[in-house]
Formats: sequence, structure tokens, C-alpha cells
Amino acid sequence: MTPMLRIALKEIRTDFRDRKTFFLLLGFPLLLILILGTALSGSFDSESGAVLKPQVLVQDASGGDKPLAEAFAAFRRQAETNGVVFTDASGTADGTAEVEAGRYDSFVRLTPSGMEVHGSTRHPIESNIAQGMLQAFADRYNAAAAIGAQRPQALQSAFSASESAGGYVQERSIDENRKPGSMDYYALAMTVAVALWGALSSVRLVAGERAQGTAARLMAAPVRKSDIFAGKVLGNVVVNSVCILAVVLLSKWAFGAYWGDNLPLALALLLTVVLLATSLGLFFSYLLQGKSAGGVVMLLVQLAAFFGGAYFPVSTKAADASLLNLWSPVYWANSSLSRLVYEGQIAPALQTMALNLGLALLLLAASAWHMNKKEEL
Repeated sequence: MTPMLRIALKEIRTDFRDRKTFFLLLGFPLLLILILGTALSGSFDSESGAVLKPQVLVQDASGGDKPLAEAFAAFRRQAETNGVVFTDASGTADGTAEVEAGRYDSFVRLTPSGMEVHGSTRHPIESNIAQGMLQAFADRYNAAAAIGAQRPQALQSAFSASESAGGYVQERSIDENRKPGSMDYYALAMTVAVALWGALSSVRLVAGERAQGTAARLMAAPVRKSDIFAGKVLGNVVVNSVCILAVVLLSKWAFGAYWGDNLPLALALLLTVVLLATSLGLFFSYLLQGKSAGGVVMLLVQLAAFFGGAYFPVSTKAADASLLNLWSPVYWANSSLSRLVYEGQIAPALQTMALNLGLALLLLAASAWHMNKKEEL
């Protein structure tokens, strides 16, 4: 085993034996996800809780068109299960006047030549919902009528629920982009923040050796500085990555948080945040030697978490973000991760990964230069 791997293994064993590491990087974030996700669930409701129930007035003037009446009756039963309220009108009622008066959101009139639909301008949302459903029914009925006119024997198979039946009509639906609930949001945001908390442990990678008096022994050992440096960085990255993986899996399985369909890329993005955190803490440990380095890194990490949306929701759109949000590494990763999970956008995640890696390499290079310039660690 090479000296670099021996040093990395020593760092891993030391950190895993430290209970504070597990509490800071594993227990504490899971506790925060549970508390914030449960306590602030009401702030993620997009509506006040009221469910829209379109009111539709129906007038049957089909004149004995039995197929249309039967098809509309089946559609009506299905639509009522989705919250649409239908009311039958008398044969002489003026449905358009009822809609214009605001008593109904839409008016449907079944005629021998088809179906007439009148919408309301007073209640555009409810009216659009009802008209969209009625338009879907009309398209389906027209398709059935066309198939029945050409090949009546194929009409049943055309609307078979099984696609393997070779039907002419196959239904597809596109759901609205999934929106995060409180548990979903804080699982992502808090995990990103915890990944950056790794900077607090990396501050002690070299400072801890000096404090324990083992720095001189390392320098006297037949080990190159580069092996010491690389081993400590590798060990810290492995420990923090394992903790982040545990937080992701436990939040997904224990709390039911949604992590999307591209979990490997999400984990790769979090890994770049871990590497950035390690390089950031190591850089400040050389830049600000002494106890002040830990305090400065703690302040920077907490500010990044605060403005990055770890404790309260922030918009994932750059146009809606403030300058302080845009300067937060937690915001970069949280925004890109949210767009990856809920919108399936890979490009922002790749851009953030490249930014994190670039900054991490720059900080590691600066730290290595500081180490080589000194005679000690």
C-alpha cells in the first residue's frame, strides 16, 4: 500500500471513530430535514387548500342520437370523479345566459350535429379546465365515429385499454412538472449544505497534526509532502461522501423524499460540492493559520447555507435570485439539483459540476503551493 493510501486510510478510520463527525454530517442533517420538512409543510402549499370544481350546465337536445348521449354519459361519470360538477338544464333554459351571469363555468349542448360548448370569462380557470376535458372527449368521440364508419368491427379494439391490442387510439398524458413538498425541498437543500459543511473538518486536516504534535513526525518520516497532502484530501473526501450518500438514501427511503430519476448524476453533483468543501477548508487553514481559520470557515459556510436556501425556500431561477444568493455555493448546487430532479435538466447540473471542480482545483493548487513553500506542514 502506498504512503498516500495509508494516510487516507488513517484519516478515514479516525473520522469514523469520531462521534462528532457522525452527528454533524449524518444525525444533525437528518434531524433538520425531519423537523423543517414537517414544521414548514404548510408554506409549500401553492393554493389555500380549496379545490377547483368546475360547474358545467348540460342540455341534451341530441334528438335521439343515442351513441352521443351514451358516450357523453360515460364521460360525465368519469369527469365527476375528478371534481367536475354537472347540472342538467331543462329543454327551454338559456344556458349561455346562465354562464354569462356567472352561475356556471361552462355550458354544453348536445345536438344532432354534435356538441356545442360555451365558456365563461368570469371564471377563466374553471372554464378552461372544463373546456379542456370536453375537447378531449370530443376528439375521442370523433375518432370513434370515424373508425366506426369505416370498420365497425374494429371499434372495440380501437379503444382497448391495452396497447398490445393494436388499437388505433392510444392515450398519452403529460403531467405538470412535479413540485417539491417541504420534505422534498429540505432533503435536497440540507444535503447540499451538509456537503459544504465538510469544510469544517478539512480545516483540521493539517492544523490538527500541528495541535497534536504529530506534524514533526510526519515531516521526519520518509514520505513526500505530496503524498501527505493527497492522502489527507482523499480521506476527507471519502468520509464526507459516505455521509452524504447515507443522508440521501435515508431521506429517500425513511422520509420519502423525491430525488428524481437520475440519482447517479445527482450524487456526482454532490460529490463535487464535497470536493469544493474540502479544498475550501484546507485553503483557509493555510491562509489563516491558528484558531481563526475554523471560525472564518464556520461563518462562510453558515452564510452560504443561509443565502443558499438551506433553511428557507428560495427561487431556483437566477432571474429571481439576489446577488447574495448567486454568490452562495449552496445556491448553485441546490438550484441545479432542483432543476435536475424536477425538470430533468442535465445542462445546469453539468455546469455547476464544472464550476465546483474548477474552484476546487484552484484552491487545492493554492494550498499545495503554501505547503511546499513552508518547511513544515
